Amino acid sequence: MHDEQTIHGTIIQGTELEPIEGYIVVRDGIIKEIVEEKIDSANIIAPCFINAHTHIGDSVLKDPVLGKCVDHFVERNLSELVQPPNGLKHRVLNSTAHHEIVQAIHRSINDMLQTGTCAFADFREGGLQGCIALHEALENTDIKAMILGRPKNIHSQKEGFQREIQNILENADGLGMSGTNDQDMAVFEESARIAKKNHKLFAIHAGENERDDIPKALSLEPDILIHLTKANDTDLKAISDMEVPIVVCPRSNFITGVGMAPIINMLKEDIDVAVGTDNVMLNSVNMFSEMEILSKIFGIDDRQVFMMCTLMGGSVLGLEDIGPIQEGNRANVMILNGNSNNLSGMKDPVSSIVRRGRPDDILSVIINTGHNHRGEGL
Repeated sequence: MHDEQTIHGTIIQGTELEPIEGYIVVRDGIIKEIVEEKIDSANIIAPCFINAHTHIGDSVLKDPVLGKCVDHFVERNLSELVQPPNGLKHRVLNSTAHHEIVQAIHRSINDMLQTGTCAFADFREGGLQGCIALHEALENTDIKAMILGRPKNIHSQKEGFQREIQNILENADGLGMSGTNDQDMAVFEESARIAKKNHKLFAIHAGENERDDIPKALSLEPDILIHLTKANDTDLKAISDMEVPIVVCPRSNFITGVGMAPIINMLKEDIDVAVGTDNVMLNSVNMFSEMEILSKIFGIDDRQVFMMCTLMGGSVLGLEDIGPIQEGNRANVMILNGNSNNLSGMKDPVSSIVRRGRPDDILSVIINTGHNHRGEGL
């Protein structure tokens, strides 16, 4: 027996995210039909979010003190919070029981599902055990997780270090490294070499707190760069020439005080830009909040913002099986109430979702990533 649903509403369809009135037919998790016709429904059928950069282990440490208070203002120090191996989050992770980390991660995964996210990429600290913790937290969920592990024992003998990376890559989709100023460059060079040898992703933070680690990161020929807050036009030209995508994290960069990424210039250089919520200890996994900042503070076109937070995340992460609302694609859609007190009276559904959409506008979420973790979905 087939499982079939017919959903009426304004459909934000295709790669151009153009709204049409009509309905979609979803059979066994696949979009079988899209029909354009006049309908009597305020629903909005939109592609789900893809959160392209998280540190979900931070779920055990929420809203820490960001720094010291001086004259009623907080002096923020990013290194004290997140720099390995002795940043606050690393100390907390090292002192927290495995089952507590798994439970906290699982709660954040459920939060993503409830707020319209169907896939995410996580920079997984803690070596092999960190990857195992995420695998355990994913059980009985229906979400695609790109696990980008990180070696823990960087000061061990070379053979031991190589063995750890190999073990991580057998349990992950690639490596997700901190900035090149955090550790010896040889650590990054060997990590990149082994990842490429295993045909796995190599992603790295760059230009978050200072600019001088950007050329070093590019020398590693990464698959994905994270942040680039301090990048100048020369950096962006080099990144564009190398065709390396960037994931930006506006709320995170704002709260840590490192500045605002030059996203408009990235787009002018034809760089593929996706969006992530970064550290759960500082921000929720709510992608609606990222969109509002990108639209209202950065002044980026609303359709471009929605693209960056949905379809572009799939492209950057290589998730070819998670795409736009088109016939034959897997159904990964959120159904929003266009008649909610918040959205009622809107003129442009894409702009309204981007500028004012909230999780409580979601009526339901249909997820079929093709990577079910023994779960039944939402």
